[in-house]
Amino acid sequence: MATAGPTRTEDDPAASRDAWLRTRTYLNAHRHELTDAALRDFKPEDFIPGTRLLTRPGWIPDHPVPLEGVRLAWSPEAPATPISGDAAELDHIRPLGDDGTPYRRYADAVERLARPRLFENRACYRLLDVGGSADRPSLTFGVGAYFDVIDICEAAAHEFTASHLDGQAIEAATTPFRTAVGDPTDLARRPVMAATSTMTIRLDRATGDAEFVLHWRDPAKVASGGGLYQVMPVGMFQPSHDAPWNQANDFDLWRSISRELSEELLGSTEDYGSGAHPIDYNSWDFHRDLGYAREQGRLRVFWLGLGMDPLTYVTDMLAVAVFDADLFDRTFQRLVATNDEGHRVELEDGTGRASGIPFRADQIMRLTHDEPMQPAGAALLHLAWKHRAQLLR
Repeated sequence: MATAGPTRTEDDPAASRDAWLRTRTYLNAHRHELTDAALRDFKPEDFIPGTRLLTRPGWIPDHPVPLEGVRLAWSPEAPATPISGDAAELDHIRPLGDDGTPYRRYADAVERLARPRLFENRACYRLLDVGGSADRPSLTFGVGAYFDVIDICEAAAHEFTASHLDGQAIEAATTPFRTAVGDPTDLARRPVMAATSTMTIRLDRATGDAEFVLHWRDPAKVASGGGLYQVMPVGMFQPSHDAPWNQANDFDLWRSISRELSEELLGSTEDYGSGAHPIDYNSWDFHRDLGYAREQGRLRVFWLGLGMDPLTYVTDMLAVAVFDADLFDRTFQRLVATNDEGHRVELEDGTGRASGIPFRADQIMRLTHDEPMQPAGAALLHLAWKHRAQLLR
């Protein structure tokens, strides 16, 4: 086992920052193996069967749910939680500033010592409750902020990594923050920001062949999930801009997914001008055309549930978007090879026309068992393959 030394050196600010950086670097380079190690903290029944994604009863439907069947509710008051990003239980992993005092939050350390290309504390929709039934879910959200993901989720992963590198047993004494969090699926224990992970499938109805788009997330560009494969697009469920008029206008899963499809697959700008006025989705050609395709049945979007990463406690809502091949080819004529978060993974198929990975049992098995893939993405592949008859009909 590699050794990084202590994460924090009480009397030496420079040494404490060096140790923090070594741990952070190791975390970004070994997330897949660290996730395997973190599985031991949970019982088999805590996971979606056949995956490494934590869930709760009622969070995963028995069958894919059309996205329009997911109900959203808004709570103007987001309750306080016992766990926050400035918890005292994180003192032992906070590096020291030049004045000898520790950084107040994990995000402060990331910004000053290891800032990725994308790093902004944007408003997010905070997940407060999952109600209804798995087949008729109702999700309640309130106001949140992206840096809660960094201050809590990345900090929890850093703490685990530091203990792992020091050769310590992963237990309450060595991971006091993770111990304080307790059950990471308990939405009342900490602020939970949810990303929407969407598996994009191109379906050729003439041949029955399907392929999906795969992403590699660059740790130099992203603050969470770097160095791993993931479905695409993926994005935080959040308003397009922090201006107050966007909170209600953007509070819609499909609007969020369509923005991510444009940004990640076409490399479009994230600046929608919504700092000055809300997005007029009905006048946005890309969104309007995809909405019309959904009405015609040439684009079908499904909800497959939600779950949490056992290492980072990051929360992902799981969706699948199935495009008829002609619609996909017309919509994504300018399908990008790289974007602001990483690059698209391509397989050489001899035709020069492949845009993704074949949706076949061998590829699903390879990616979910042999490759370093985010637990949410691997769970999506697993569930999509399980439900392929319904998704591809």
